[in-house]
Amino acid sequence: MTTTMTTLKKHFVYQADYQHWANDTLFAALDVLDEDARQSHQGMIFENIHKTVNHILVATRNWMTRLKQDNQSVGREELFMADWKELKNVLRLEFREAQRWLEAQPEAFFDEQIGYFDTDNQPRQIWVRDALTHIMTHAAHLRGQVTSVAVRLGAPVPEMDYIFYKAEMEKNLEHLRAH
Repeated sequence: MTTTMTTLKKHFVYQADYQHWANDTLFAALDVLDEDARQSHQGMIFENIHKTVNHILVATRNWMTRLKQDNQSVGREELFMADWKELKNVLRLEFREAQRWLEAQPEAFFDEQIGYFDTDNQPRQIWVRDALTHIMTHAAHLRGQVTSVAVRLGAPVPEMDYIFYKAEMEKNLEHLRAH
């Protein structure tokens, strides 16, 4: 019996790929709704579906900026993509770029701490693995909120569970091996 050890690096590279897949699955359901439904006030923390998806982008971008130790002055909610198609494409690219960037990092990076400034502009430290876990779980959490509202508005229920992602990836690998 052989066991495969998944490193933190591999884990987070796969998680970034999953985020991309889950966003696309969600977008397929949300595209059934019209613009008025996606923009309608639904009592969500970010008001509506569109602004909540935009926050997934903003939060992901801000945390990736911190991880890359880029300019820390990026505003937390300054980026707003008003066009639905543009928002979807930019969010898709954000997770693909995160995946590529994570693939390029040395294994040791995932066991490091980084410094950043919190929302009160106070200096903080966080483990890279905890920051990445936050990015991934925050996106999943907000997709769940969006899904609840979208289904109530008439969108189909998107199957975004990680297990569905794994099954689809295995099916794709089997198809590639057969050809």
